[in-house]
Amino acid sequence: MKVNIRKISEKTGFSMSTVSNALNRKKGVNRNTAEKILKAAEEMGYRAEEEITKIRFVIFRKNGMIIDESSFHPAVIEGVERQAKLMGYETVFCYVDVCDPDYEEQLLDILTDMQSGVVLLGTEMLEEDYEPYAAAKNRIILLDGRSDRYAFDSVLINDWEAAQEAVEYLAGKGHEKIGYLRGEFRIQAFRSRELGYYQVMNQCGFPVKSEYIVTVGTRIETAYQKMKEFLARTKELPTAFFADNDVIAIGCMRAMKECGYDVPGDISVIGFDDVAYGMVSDPPLSTMHVYKQELGARAVRELLSMAEKDGRAKVKIQVCAEFVERGSVKEIKKI
Repeated sequence: MKVNIRKISEKTGFSMSTVSNALNRKKGVNRNTAEKILKAAEEMGYRAEEEITKIRFVIFRKNGMIIDESSFHPAVIEGVERQAKLMGYETVFCYVDVCDPDYEEQLLDILTDMQSGVVLLGTEMLEEDYEPYAAAKNRIILLDGRSDRYAFDSVLINDWEAAQEAVEYLAGKGHEKIGYLRGEFRIQAFRSRELGYYQVMNQCGFPVKSEYIVTVGTRIETAYQKMKEFLARTKELPTAFFADNDVIAIGCMRAMKECGYDVPGDISVIGFDDVAYGMVSDPPLSTMHVYKQELGARAVRELLSMAEKDGRAKVKIQVCAEFVERGSVKEIKKI
């Protein structure tokens, strides 16, 4: 069985952080401690070239329509960095943009570095983007991304079920005419949330009218503009909307207010992600809270456990979202 930092830590009784620092000849480790660790590593047959020495957090950028504006991703990054540090690893952050002329060269460097474990943020990835990552020579885990064609170890949000919970909440508040604020850039997470919306609507026997489905931009300004255009031409509105994420919800609420609609008096809104500024929007936005730091931390823990599970089937871990009730939903009293 492959000898790694965890096994040396268990053998010597020193923390993983201390073992990692000693093996990488970093300052700050007592000389006697370092000698004990190095001696144990040699006796156990440790080979440095087989061991991850750093975490590469790779942020994939397709067009920036999701990751450039959301505060979701900085929180995930914080979770990755904190967990890596706890386990004795440095974190290297890099963006890869499919539009860059040297994109393929960047990938070759990232995916052949055997001493790096890769956490790949796949929020903006579409199916056609996954192929080169499936051929990675080093360890890789996919975070907030989904592929139907390629198998990856993954850490995901339970998008489908969380969307169901949001729409069920609206139904429980007496809403039957429930619309959907749909991001125009159809990332995989949005597709899953859309399925959750339709499933609840069908189960409840509620009407899903085409005029209740509004496709808008995925930035606050573009969501606001598209919603204003929709409100200028629509003749019928639902009593509530479920939005693909908070950025969309906040942009659309601004448009509703400017067009004379009260939220939640006239229209209720639920978002997704629980970004910080949703707490101070007007009104404060009810949403699905995503445990962003835990997503990042879980990805690091799973990545570093791969060496102990060689040959196993790929694993997908879902981190559940939790509903947060604020002030953007009105209860409809039934007569």
